[in-house]
Amino acid sequence: MSDLTLLRPWWLAVLPLLIVLALWTWRRGSEAGDWRQILPAPMLGAMRTLGHLRADTGRAGFACLAAAGLLALGLAGPAVPRTDVPVLAGSGAILIAIDMSPSVATSPALADAQAAAAQILRAANGRAVGLILYAGEAFDVAAPTADPATLETQIAVLGPDTVPGKGSRPAAALALARQMLSGVDDADLVLISDGGGFDADAAAEANRLAGDGARLSLLTLSGTAGPALRPDRFQKLSAAGVTAPARAPEPVLSRISAAASLSRDGVLRALRFHDLGPLFALLAMVPLPALFRRPA
Repeated sequence: MSDLTLLRPWWLAVLPLLIVLALWTWRRGSEAGDWRQILPAPMLGAMRTLGHLRADTGRAGFACLAAAGLLALGLAGPAVPRTDVPVLAGSGAILIAIDMSPSVATSPALADAQAAAAQILRAANGRAVGLILYAGEAFDVAAPTADPATLETQIAVLGPDTVPGKGSRPAAALALARQMLSGVDDADLVLISDGGGFDADAAAEANRLAGDGARLSLLTLSGTAGPALRPDRFQKLSAAGVTAPARAPEPVLSRISAAASLSRDGVLRALRFHDLGPLFALLAMVPLPALFRRPA
């Protein structure tokens, strides 16, 4: 029961109204109302026999309210997770921007960057993936492609001499990514870096990228000659971003995976659960026969 969720919880707002109606029905009493205090019992019995009053009015009212309550619970969509969640291809594009400055390219952290990039390719689930490499300048290595496997070789052969020049300018990579993702509705940029060059220009480019609707994530590299990446560095780069170590990229992978897309779309999210609403609708039929009971 801990996995039980509600797909349409706003329908629960009907329940307080039904409770109020039930209390009002109980206080109102039978259809005879205050006449019970005036008319003798034989006369009330005669009126019921003639069909002018019904003895089961209250019972029928409560049956109607019980059925309405069960229908409201069903419409709220109680659901449990499915074990056979469908795998759906994602949409939009993902860009991977890898820091190839000397502090990364000449250190063991490059292997961490390559491994993290490979994991992103596997998590793409049908989304187009592109590749940017940067040091002092940024280079468009591959435009987003629907076959990310073609990038595996390019990522595997990265080395100290892959990108010419020195320095580290993530601002250039962010500006290039904004150009490449222009017009893409569902866009992610994953920046893999040791934090070198995270300055005001990089923060400005990150804000422009976020303003265009792209989601920025950062995988941090450690053990390089670059500056230690403090948590506040990335917060200055993008307040809405997600950061994680390159050796433990699960938060970023979850964000770009098809599962994250399912969570954002209400209709697709429902595919992850077994909706128990129809069962409650069937249970609502149990009290309904009381509404059709004929008086004696």
